[in-house]
Amino acid sequence: SACDEVWTVSRGAGENLRSLGYQGEYIVMPNGVDIPAGRLPEEAVRAVSEGLDLPEDVPLLLFVGRMMWYKGLRIILDALKQLKGEGQDFRMVFIGKGTDGEAVRAYAEELCLGDKVFFLPPCYDREIIRAWYCRADLFLFPSTFDTNGLVVREAAACGLASVLVAGSCAAEDVTDGRSGFFIEENAASMAAMLRRLLPRRELTRQVGENARREIYISWDTSVANACRRYEVVLDNFRRGIYPARDTWVDELLLGTAESLDAINRLRAIPQQLRAAVGEDVRQWQDEIQEDRLNAREDRQKLQEKLSRLRQRIDRYL
Repeated sequence: SACDEVWTVSRGAGENLRSLGYQGEYIVMPNGVDIPAGRLPEEAVRAVSEGLDLPEDVPLLLFVGRMMWYKGLRIILDALKQLKGEGQDFRMVFIGKGTDGEAVRAYAEELCLGDKVFFLPPCYDREIIRAWYCRADLFLFPSTFDTNGLVVREAAACGLASVLVAGSCAAEDVTDGRSGFFIEENAASMAAMLRRLLPRRELTRQVGENARREIYISWDTSVANACRRYEVVLDNFRRGIYPARDTWVDELLLGTAESLDAINRLRAIPQQLRAAVGEDVRQWQDEIQEDRLNAREDRQKLQEKLSRLRQRIDRYL
């Protein structure tokens, strides 16, 4: 391996690497979320659901993410079908889009859930998403596909407890019954959990608060953790702990980084100077094209022209 240290976002992601043939060690470096901890004002929370049939005295369930079957959406819908058949009142809001979106909506209609389930488009306003997390009573995320499940920590930021599949990556660091609720990966288990929790809104609120204290990670905290680990890596490198490596990949990455750095610096140049550089580049390209067509220039002359171009660019950096 050309890497001195391997980081993963979860233990499950690390074990997935091992299943693909990786035999080394890895360090779990969880991602943080860009939603601050705490609830929004009640006015903002109520406003987000205006115009929808979402009575405040009826339990509200929430899913945020891509509308893909592998996210466990069939488990949710089949469980809700059972609850509706038993006379349990609830509302379910899905927020997101995906290639299975139309099929998911059609399946909900087939199960006669149209009066209980609402499908909303993806929302990129973080304050609106926060309001939905604050408005809901439970977050349903029965996915065994995701390697981190950032939405679970987003929900936790707002004091919203999640229902998760036991053993999934999304359930890592969550304690069943204290900072979240675990089910088996099937609709019967989901329905049984919802039967237990929907009448006990005080319990779900308490578990949501525990989640906020215990599993929420801010983006600032995540970055600080990464920076501290970078310092360890740099110290190990300076002390010669890592084996020497000299691969063509190093040169490729270094060259790419230098090129991107030069491009970024060029982008920062005022428009009029960029225009001047662009004219120099176009003139040089025309000259090279003419040289190719006429086949009169040798390699040394091309190198000299390239050197002159670099000097022109350096004037603006």
